[in-house]
Amino acid sequence: MPIYIEDEAFEESSFIFDIDFYDEDKDSVIPKTLTWTLTDTSGNVINSREDVVVTPAAQVNIILSGDDLAITGNSDEIRVITIEATYDSDIGSDIPIKEDYSFKINNIRSI
Repeated sequence: MPIYIEDEAFEESSFIFDIDFYDEDKDSVIPKTLTWTLTDTSGNVINSREDVVVTPAAQVNIILSGDDLAITGNSDEIRVITIEATYDSDIGSDIPIKEDYSFKINNIRSI
């Protein structure tokens, strides 16, 4: 089940996800691998944003803009960004992280 982000995006504007990574002890951790995918609620990839590679860091910003936030109809839409990563810790290697975040895109009537 996705985590719902209360901040809302606006159609064809920009939206920034600030993501921090922590291990099982709640210590900051730098992932070994990190990708993200943008979909609608049916799982359709939006704007070819599938398995986008990000340089791993303990805190990353993922910026969505323009066609990432385009709306096809006349109403607000929900999008999902899926984060996938791996990290090493004292309990093991290549521990997976996978999380979905859903957010609303507000329809701008004049676009």
